[in-house]
Amino acid sequence: MTTVTRADIAETICTEIGLSRKDAGDMVIDEIKGELIAGRDVKISSFGSFLLKRKNARIGRNPKTGVEAEITPRTVISFRPSQNLKMAVNK
Repeated sequence: MTTVTRADIAETICTEIGLSRKDAGDMVIDEIKGELIAGRDVKISSFGSFLLKRKNARIGRNPKTGVEAEITPRTVISFRPSQNLKMAVNK
């Protein structure tokens, strides 16, 4: 199994649209990152959604020592693939 890198995506955009590799690679990632930083979910048709989930503070326990510690509130990013993407991958 191979991994598609940011450079691979930039190369494809570069050949399809004609942007420089650097601009093409930065453009897509920066747009997604900017929307997530602003607190908005990102939905890409036929691909999937990047969703922000807010988690409340809670008490956690170190499984090795049993010592309790507070886990601070935070926001996490999850990805939910579209049905089209799931079907294409499972073919």
